[in-house]
Amino acid sequence: MPQQKSKQIIGLFGFGVVGEGLYHVLENSHTTDATIKKICIKDPEKERILPHESFTTNQDELLDDKEINLIVELISDAEQAFDIVSQALKKGKSVVSGNKKMLAAHLPELIELQEKTGAALLYDASACGSIPVIRNLEEYYDNDLLLSITGILNGSSNFVLSKIFNDKKEYPESVKEAQQLGFAEADPSLDMGGWDSLYKVVILALHGFGTLVNPSDVFVSGIANLQADDIRFAREKGYRLKLVAQATKINGKNFNLMVMPKMVTEEEYIYNVENEYNGVIIEGAFYEKQFMFGKGAGGHPTGSSVLSDITARMHGYKYEYKKRKYFNIPEHTNDVTVKVYLRFKNLLDFSHFEFEEIEEKLSSKSFNYVIGTIKLSNLIHIRKLIQTLDVFLAFFDNPGK
Repeated sequence: MPQQKSKQIIGLFGFGVVGEGLYHVLENSHTTDATIKKICIKDPEKERILPHESFTTNQDELLDDKEINLIVELISDAEQAFDIVSQALKKGKSVVSGNKKMLAAHLPELIELQEKTGAALLYDASACGSIPVIRNLEEYYDNDLLLSITGILNGSSNFVLSKIFNDKKEYPESVKEAQQLGFAEADPSLDMGGWDSLYKVVILALHGFGTLVNPSDVFVSGIANLQADDIRFAREKGYRLKLVAQATKINGKNFNLMVMPKMVTEEEYIYNVENEYNGVIIEGAFYEKQFMFGKGAGGHPTGSSVLSDITARMHGYKYEYKKRKYFNIPEHTNDVTVKVYLRFKNLLDFSHFEFEEIEEKLSSKSFNYVIGTIKLSNLIHIRKLIQTLDVFLAFFDNPGK
């Protein structure tokens, strides 16, 4: 890794929760030789903590400024973020980004741009807030011994589930509290639907296994349909429900990605991960399970992760994508079976699910469920339909062939 150290003159895009969090973190990092020169924003009328001259609405003021040698992109619009990041890389400016949706959708192009221009793109802040998962996968786990990455990757949905299970609050009330605290967006569907976790696990799969996976090829199911009957079932059986994303190697040639609520047992590390915290379990041959824990939502924790990428660039750090260069890249597959809990209202809804085997079932006037194994490929086939049904899905264990 190159050892040169240079002052970072930053052009910052976005001054929301994370952008402002980065500003505060940077102000209190007295040994970091980095300065924000200009901030590009969308709404010039919004009241902000910095003077008016710190801001602009013209992105070219940052991209064309030769003094600015690092672009930090922290906006919510994925396509606009891709335009900013790709333009910056083409101009030879390195970039730090936190936009996981943009990254997951455009990783092939972004890797190619880095190779062509020599500029670097760092994005540890895009996955798991303050936990440095990506850099650990790149550096410490830079071998083919990795078996799985499992975790709670979204602090907002985990906060909601904690309020439901620990404080016995209803789902709508818990979502509203998460929004008031700045953990969830005005439209919470990205977090509660599992999409935020999807984008993150696609990014982790690249650094963990070397494989570029299209997000549309991954099964996702969230917690928006969670009801009191599901919570009661979990409590009575000794489980806690957690929204879990995981990448699991099936054999030496294949691996699977999925995002679903999970019935988590007391023995599992993520059982006690509560509120806005994230927890990631990395399992490998010979070193078994290792656990990383930290805040996954909020301006300061994510801003701290952005600062880590900024200081890494000061020392010339860039991702090498080692798994793609030095090892046989496994293929993503949905040809796996998974044990699930399915709660449904009527038999018509249930008829869409082709179970391989049913281990347990209950039928009543208001509450029906089955526990059994099903092909993930079947769930992928009906994933859009599932979103329209009055059903709730959760899984129990890792998928198997």
